[in-house]
Amino acid sequence: MPRKPPRRTRERILELSLRLYNEFGEPNVTTTVIADEMGISPGNLYYHFRNKDEITDCVFEQFESEIDRLLDAPRDRIANVEDAWLFLHLLFELIWRYRFLYRDLNDLLSRNRRLELHMRSLLDRKAATARWLCTGLAARGELVASETEIEALATNMVVVATYWLSYEYVRHARHFSEPQVQSAAIARGGYQVLSLAAPYLTGDARALFERLARRYLPG
Repeated sequence: MPRKPPRRTRERILELSLRLYNEFGEPNVTTTVIADEMGISPGNLYYHFRNKDEITDCVFEQFESEIDRLLDAPRDRIANVEDAWLFLHLLFELIWRYRFLYRDLNDLLSRNRRLELHMRSLLDRKAATARWLCTGLAARGELVASETEIEALATNMVVVATYWLSYEYVRHARHFSEPQVQSAAIARGGYQVLSLAAPYLTGDARALFERLARRYLPG
């Protein structure tokens, strides 16, 4: 088998920084810590990145590229409950992979104007996707709600999705990175968001939601 080429130092720095940010929180990780964990000198680190903000910006760019692909998925048909559940599961998997962004969100935005602007735009796009899912269900006759209710529902779904991991972190602060916490946070996060729409679901869509909840919710 041909050997894979070694990863470039820059890529390794970003990968390690993401792991450290997720484990300890971005405010608690310094460039010195990153260099020590990498086994390189601070000068070598600064050759690739001028400061920690530049590292954080690049990690965010990776996140943004991945979530763009999710939010820009083709919408060539009307959404159903399974589409909504799958979308939320994929969204929470991605949020977990970059969980420091959501756990440390307010602190990050207070210090980084670029992230503030991009996250604001991202919230708008998430809300647009939530509206698309809800209006799709309404078009199928599986969700009964007015336009005003759908608008409020979409906003509430985005709020819960954005701050769900902060809630989970408070509940499991000392065990937050453990696999069982991860799987529960992803599954329950998707359920909590979709459960906002449950009172508006009718017939087969409501029954499908309940079956999916029983199948995927832990415990």
